[in-house]
Amino acid sequence: MFRWLYNRYVRFSILVGAFFAGNNYFHKGLYQGNLKNLCFPGLNCYSCPLARFSCPMGIYQHFIGAKTIPYYVLGFIGIIGVSFGRIICGWVCPFGFFQELLNKIKTYKFRVSPRHTYSKYIMLFGVATIITFITGDPWFCRLCPAGGLEAGIPQLALEPALRAFAGGFFYIKYSIVIFVVTASVFIKRPFCRFGCALGALFGLFNKFTFFQIKVDKNKCTDCYICQNVCPMDVEIFRHPDSLDCIRCGRCIKACPQDALSYYYGPKTETVTSSQ
Repeated sequence: MFRWLYNRYVRFSILVGAFFAGNNYFHKGLYQGNLKNLCFPGLNCYSCPLARFSCPMGIYQHFIGAKTIPYYVLGFIGIIGVSFGRIICGWVCPFGFFQELLNKIKTYKFRVSPRHTYSKYIMLFGVATIITFITGDPWFCRLCPAGGLEAGIPQLALEPALRAFAGGFFYIKYSIVIFVVTASVFIKRPFCRFGCALGALFGLFNKFTFFQIKVDKNKCTDCYICQNVCPMDVEIFRHPDSLDCIRCGRCIKACPQDALSYYYGPKTETVTSSQ
């Protein structure tokens, strides 16, 4: 049923299409159309002059800062999460795709222990929720490298008058951008794995989403090929419901034993679970 999803060119086309769908390259100046009232599923900074949609984390923090429950964003993310898990990170998010492309640069690669990936929940609950609630300011947005790359650079390029207002915090944010861009060359999707609050929120649904990766333990030989090709460095043959799995399908295509496959429906005994 999902065999067509295993083709890398299909995923590449969808990611490129999502990028152009989320950003308007045929509109001069800041886009302020009605689509701004809708969420873009992945990180795509709403303040970018090209952005057609709003960023889920931007709206989330707006309501949190206003001391209001963000029903709209939580419902939006909940529907996607229950239906497909963290698939948005692997098939739609332009910033995640950008990191993945950077990691293809031929150089030495570092492997970071998966225990450190829980740091993104500090960003979700500590920065985007608690600190934003206390201060009323969207601190995740202020630090988010996706916003700096997609919004700050285009704004300063298109609006030279704004360059005079680039203060000290601007340089702090762009230090983060440079760090993440550089780290992406040596580490698989560093921001997605260690700092993205939106990815953390989507990842919570991987434990009970209908869209899963099924592991046939009778075929699996624990060869680690699936982990080696995984852009999130997940041991998918052991943890198919990992909070970090973005359902990209690269592991399925690479498995020499054909032990992995997509599955849609309630969990079954043939789907292994994390310990």
